[in-house]
Amino acid sequence: MERELFRFDAPDVVAGWSAIDDRVMGGRSHSALRQVDAACASFTGEVSLAQGGGFASVRSAPQDLGAPGAGAYTLDVRGDGKRYKLALRTDDAFDGVSYQATFVAPADAFTTIRLPLSVFVASFRGRAFAGAPPLDPAHVRQVGLVIADGQAGPFALRLRVIRAE
Repeated sequence: MERELFRFDAPDVVAGWSAIDDRVMGGRSHSALRQVDAACASFTGEVSLAQGGGFASVRSAPQDLGAPGAGAYTLDVRGDGKRYKLALRTDDAFDGVSYQATFVAPADAFTTIRLPLSVFVASFRGRAFAGAPPLDPAHVRQVGLVIADGQAGPFALRLRVIRAE
């Protein structure tokens, strides 16, 4: 079953997303999701390792994003050669367990990245969390993007679509 979760071709889509950066714990990183043109949005900002920081992220508002029977998530993206994570949450909480899968998007052209459910790892505040149940795509409520892992400096990830399939 394929379900298009977000198509970034209109400003109202990005309006429902919020930045959640390491500033919540005293860091200095910053990010935003902005509409670039009629076809895509861009997750941009700068990761700073100062004051114990080191991550930037954006997340959709809680909503029904369930896709029963889905076996993977795909993103149509163009990146900058850095590692990003697609983060999925199955509740409406601000803090808690997320299921994350790492990907690298090439800088030269848009490409489709496919992330099977098997590569998603339960995480709590950036660390693996062994006590979580497996990701159930039928219960996804929030979708996010994260850049971390000591990748200091500016970043830019362009997005056209995020879907479950």
